[in-house]
Amino acid sequence: MNNLNALLEPGMLVTHPDRPDWGTGQVQSNIGGRITVNFREEGKVVIEGSRVSLVPIFE
Repeated sequence: MNNLNALLEPGMLVTHPDRPDWGTGQVQSNIGGRITVNFREEGKVVIEGSRVSLVPIFE
């Protein structure tokens, strides 16, 4: 898992760098490098943090 993914906590907003069509997602959990995110346009997705670097949204 990359360093930014390790910092992701429930409630944080993220985007998937390869799937902009999924829209903004809210982190549901981050356990053992498996990040569950509820995306606006795709629904709930489990991301393997070692394979994908999610992009946090800081507002």
